[in-house]
Amino acid sequence: MKVKTMATSGIIAALYVVVTFLIAPFGFTNIQFRLSEMFNHLVVFNKKYIIGIVLGVFVSNLLFSELGPIDLVFGVGQSLLALSITIFSAKFIKGIYARMLFNTAVFTFTMFIIAWELNIVLKLPFLLTWFFVSVGEFAVMLIGIPVMIALNKRLHLDKLI
Repeated sequence: MKVKTMATSGIIAALYVVVTFLIAPFGFTNIQFRLSEMFNHLVVFNKKYIIGIVLGVFVSNLLFSELGPIDLVFGVGQSLLALSITIFSAKFIKGIYARMLFNTAVFTFTMFIIAWELNIVLKLPFLLTWFFVSVGEFAVMLIGIPVMIALNKRLHLDKLI
Protein backbone atom coordinates (compact mmCIF):
# COMPACT_ATOMS: atom_id res chain seq x y z
CA MET A 1 0.00 0.00 0.00
CA LYS A 2 1.29 3.44 -0.91
CA VAL A 3 2.14 5.94 1.82
CA LYS A 4 -0.36 8.40 0.33
CA THR A 5 -3.14 5.81 0.58
CA MET A 6 -2.21 4.95 4.16
CA ALA A 7 -2.05 8.60 5.21
CA THR A 8 -5.34 9.48 3.53
CA SER A 9 -7.01 6.42 5.07
CA GLY A 10 -5.76 7.47 8.50
CA ILE A 11 -7.12 10.98 8.02
CA ILE A 12 -10.50 9.65 6.89
CA ALA A 13 -10.63 7.29 9.88
CA ALA A 14 -9.72 10.12 12.26
CA LEU A 15 -12.37 12.42 10.75
CA TYR A 16 -14.96 9.66 11.05
CA VAL A 17 -14.10 9.16 14.73
CA VAL A 18 -14.15 12.90 15.54
CA VAL A 19 -17.49 13.50 13.82
CA THR A 20 -18.94 10.41 15.54
CA PHE A 21 -17.70 11.69 18.91
CA LEU A 22 -19.38 15.06 18.38
CA ILE A 23 -22.80 13.45 18.19
CA ALA A 24 -22.10 10.23 20.13
CA PRO A 25 -25.42 10.26 22.08
CA PHE A 26 -27.28 10.05 18.74
CA GLY A 27 -25.14 7.42 17.06
CA PHE A 28 -25.56 4.16 18.97
CA THR A 29 -29.21 3.73 19.94
CA ASN A 30 -32.37 2.78 18.09
CA ILE A 31 -32.71 6.36 16.84
CA GLN A 32 -29.43 7.02 15.08
CA PHE A 33 -28.19 10.14 13.38
CA ARG A 34 -24.48 9.49 12.91
CA LEU A 35 -23.29 12.34 10.68
CA SER A 36 -19.99 10.56 10.08
CA GLU A 37 -21.90 8.07 7.92
CA MET A 38 -21.81 10.62 5.11
CA PHE A 39 -18.16 9.59 4.65
CA ASN A 40 -19.56 6.35 3.18
CA HIS A 41 -20.06 8.27 -0.05
CA LEU A 42 -16.29 8.51 -0.50
CA VAL A 43 -16.19 5.01 -2.06
CA VAL A 44 -18.23 6.38 -4.94
CA PHE A 45 -15.19 8.46 -5.89
CA ASN A 46 -12.51 5.84 -5.19
CA LYS A 47 -12.81 2.34 -3.77
CA LYS A 48 -9.61 2.79 -1.74
CA TYR A 49 -11.54 4.94 0.75
CA ILE A 50 -13.06 1.76 2.14
CA ILE A 51 -9.99 1.27 4.34
CA GLY A 52 -10.32 4.60 6.16
CA ILE A 53 -14.09 4.34 6.50
CA VAL A 54 -14.05 0.81 7.94
CA LEU A 55 -11.20 1.73 10.27
CA GLY A 56 -13.16 4.80 11.40
CA VAL A 57 -16.25 2.69 12.10
CA PHE A 58 -14.16 0.16 14.04
CA VAL A 59 -12.43 2.77 16.21
CA SER A 60 -15.68 4.71 16.79
CA ASN A 61 -17.54 1.60 17.88
CA LEU A 62 -14.62 0.51 20.03
CA LEU A 63 -14.38 3.88 21.82
CA PHE A 64 -17.96 5.09 22.05
CA SER A 65 -20.39 2.20 21.77
CA GLU A 66 -22.03 0.98 24.94
CA LEU A 67 -23.10 -2.22 23.20
CA GLY A 68 -19.74 -3.89 23.66
CA PRO A 69 -17.69 -6.08 21.32
CA ILE A 70 -20.78 -7.19 19.40
CA ASP A 71 -20.92 -3.70 17.89
CA LEU A 72 -17.51 -4.28 16.36
CA VAL A 73 -18.90 -7.30 14.53
CA PHE A 74 -22.30 -5.95 13.47
CA GLY A 75 -21.37 -2.30 12.91
CA VAL A 76 -18.17 -2.98 11.02
CA GLY A 77 -19.80 -5.88 9.18
CA GLN A 78 -22.71 -3.74 8.01
CA SER A 79 -20.38 -1.01 6.78
CA LEU A 80 -18.09 -3.46 5.02
CA LEU A 81 -21.02 -5.20 3.32
CA ALA A 82 -22.70 -1.99 2.15
CA LEU A 83 -19.44 -0.41 0.98
CA SER A 84 -18.52 -3.58 -0.92
CA ILE A 85 -21.91 -3.65 -2.67
CA THR A 86 -21.48 -0.02 -3.70
CA ILE A 87 -17.95 -0.62 -4.97
CA PHE A 88 -19.12 -3.65 -6.98
CA SER A 89 -22.06 -1.70 -8.42
CA ALA A 90 -19.75 1.02 -9.82
CA LYS A 91 -19.17 -1.25 -12.83
CA PHE A 92 -22.85 -0.99 -13.71
CA ILE A 93 -23.93 2.43 -12.45
CA LYS A 94 -22.52 5.44 -14.24
CA GLY A 95 -22.52 8.92 -12.82
CA ILE A 96 -21.65 10.20 -9.38
CA TYR A 97 -25.20 11.17 -8.41
CA ALA A 98 -26.64 7.80 -9.43
CA ARG A 99 -23.93 5.97 -7.48
CA MET A 100 -24.51 8.13 -4.42
CA LEU A 101 -28.24 7.52 -4.54
CA PHE A 102 -27.60 3.79 -4.90
CA ASN A 103 -25.13 3.95 -1.99
CA THR A 104 -27.78 5.73 0.09
CA ALA A 105 -30.30 2.99 -0.72
CA VAL A 106 -27.81 0.21 0.10
CA PHE A 107 -26.86 1.70 3.46
CA THR A 108 -30.50 2.40 4.31
CA PHE A 109 -31.55 -1.16 3.48
CA THR A 110 -28.62 -2.88 5.24
CA MET A 111 -29.48 -1.16 8.49
CA PHE A 112 -31.45 -4.34 9.18
CA ILE A 113 -28.10 -5.66 10.43
CA ILE A 114 -27.92 -2.90 13.04
CA ALA A 115 -31.58 -3.46 13.93
CA TRP A 116 -30.81 -7.14 14.41
CA GLU A 117 -27.90 -6.24 16.71
CA LEU A 118 -30.09 -3.88 18.76
CA ASN A 119 -32.75 -6.58 18.94
CA ILE A 120 -30.20 -9.07 20.29
CA VAL A 121 -28.48 -6.76 22.76
CA LEU A 122 -31.22 -4.37 23.89
CA LYS A 123 -34.27 -6.53 23.10
CA LEU A 124 -35.72 -3.77 20.92
CA PRO A 125 -38.46 -4.74 18.44
CA PHE A 126 -36.75 -5.62 15.16
CA LEU A 127 -39.05 -4.02 12.55
CA LEU A 128 -39.59 -0.79 14.44
CA THR A 129 -35.89 -0.52 15.17
CA TRP A 130 -35.04 -1.20 11.52
CA PHE A 131 -37.43 1.58 10.54
CA PHE A 132 -35.87 4.11 12.93
CA VAL A 133 -32.22 3.34 12.19
CA SER A 134 -33.00 3.30 8.46
CA VAL A 135 -34.66 6.71 8.57
CA GLY A 136 -31.65 8.19 10.37
CA GLU A 137 -29.22 6.57 7.94
CA PHE A 138 -31.24 7.71 4.93
CA ALA A 139 -31.31 11.30 6.19
CA VAL A 140 -27.57 11.42 6.87
CA MET A 141 -26.67 9.81 3.56
CA LEU A 142 -28.99 12.20 1.69
CA ILE A 143 -27.48 15.20 3.48
CA GLY A 144 -24.05 13.80 2.62
CA ILE A 145 -24.60 13.91 -1.14
CA PRO A 146 -24.30 17.70 -1.62
CA VAL A 147 -21.57 17.84 1.04
CA MET A 148 -19.44 15.25 -0.79
CA ILE A 149 -20.14 16.86 -4.18
CA ALA A 150 -18.93 20.21 -2.81
CA LEU A 151 -15.85 18.58 -1.28
CA ASN A 152 -15.12 16.82 -4.54
CA LYS A 153 -15.12 20.13 -6.42
CA ARG A 154 -12.40 21.45 -4.10
CA LEU A 155 -10.41 18.30 -3.32
CA HIS A 156 -10.89 16.06 -6.40
CA LEU A 157 -11.68 13.04 -4.24
CA ASP A 158 -11.13 10.57 -7.07
CA LYS A 159 -7.45 11.53 -7.24
CA LEU A 160 -6.80 12.28 -3.56
CA ILE A 161 -5.98 8.72 -2.51
